[in-house]
Amino acid sequence: MGYHDFMRGILTELESALSSVDGQTADDFADALITANRVFTVGVGRVELSLLAFVKRLNHIGISATYVGAIDEPAIGADDVLVIGSGSGETAVPAAIAKIAKKYGAKLIHIGSNTAGAVSALADCVIRIPCRTKLSLPDEIGSIQPMSSLFEQSLLLFLDITAMMIIEKKSVDIHKLWHTHANLE
Repeated sequence: MGYHDFMRGILTELESALSSVDGQTADDFADALITANRVFTVGVGRVELSLLAFVKRLNHIGISATYVGAIDEPAIGADDVLVIGSGSGETAVPAAIAKIAKKYGAKLIHIGSNTAGAVSALADCVIRIPCRTKLSLPDEIGSIQPMSSLFEQSLLLFLDITAMMIIEKKSVDIHKLWHTHANLE
């Protein structure tokens, strides 16, 4: 297979995964982020990288966001939202952080494939992107890509779509955004 074959296969997988996301849940997710005092994110590996890009974007559009482990991370509280990225919903660090955030009254939102896992059991909201995970659940979307690449890519694109929804809901002037942040990147 060559470049165009892989490209078509990956884009087909992404369309399938993102089309599976419930639109109303995605809308509720955007609203929860808009109304949060602060947004925290937690994930590991490449999932964390997708979440870090989202933290930066949220800050660009006027939503106070950080990631768990940031040097200047404030304490989480009852008016905050913790976004947990974990395809399997069983990854040790996000599951442990979710328990702590729940103890302090934060709203928990799990984005993953497994809705029956430890993280989903704690979550106030679960957004399912049904990509293949290490659990190999029967209804997960398979992939030509290695490991959990499809989930990580789908997560990044889902979060970018959410940012666009927030921009629209908040009537953010994207041209002004570009000029404000262009010199910082």
